[in-house]
Amino acid sequence: MKALILSACCLLGLAACNTSNKSDTLLPIYGNREAVTKTVNGKTVADTIYHTIPDFETVNQYGKKVTRKSLDGSIYVADFFFTSCPSICPIMHRNMLKVYDEFKKSGNVKIVSYSIDPRHDSVAVLKNYADKMGITGNNWWFLQGDKQAIYKLAESYLVAVMEDNKAPGGYVHQGYFVLIDKQKRIRGSYDGTNPEQVAKLIEDMKLLQTEPQSMIAQ
Repeated sequence: MKALILSACCLLGLAACNTSNKSDTLLPIYGNREAVTKTVNGKTVADTIYHTIPDFETVNQYGKKVTRKSLDGSIYVADFFFTSCPSICPIMHRNMLKVYDEFKKSGNVKIVSYSIDPRHDSVAVLKNYADKMGITGNNWWFLQGDKQAIYKLAESYLVAVMEDNKAPGGYVHQGYFVLIDKQKRIRGSYDGTNPEQVAKLIEDMKLLQTEPQSMIAQ
């Protein structure tokens, strides 16, 4: 557990040190970035490549394949959970319901919740979980996939997850809600167990919706 927290702090510290300070973006851009040069109209210009969420392959609660491409054209919020979680997950998803209710009529906003216990969290289990929460439609997907791939993907979101047979439910994970823009870049990270942080997330999502494409193109 201590190792998980230390790892998470390092990840978040790294992210904080590498946020974009560009004045033409409404929210910071988190993660590593790389300066590159390229030729445009015969001239050498500087450009920046930002950390982005890589491709992934999962299945949602309806049994439909969901990949990185499935989120094209949307801003979205991601979190990691498991349905039998006896600790922070119920709190997180009660708070995420506020996000869902706020944006469920928006065509360009999604929520994705990745299960870190895919062996137990089958499509049927995820569907039952969503039904009990009153989730319908395609605004909020509960996803399961290859376990190691999901754990590796969590690192891209700067979220720490791990198995721990001494922890309640057998897993330890952070309760962050991670805000991703249309370019698959991290634009914010919020404590999903903290109502004030979730309210800030909702404010930032509305702000991100107004960000012109000309400001955020890579």
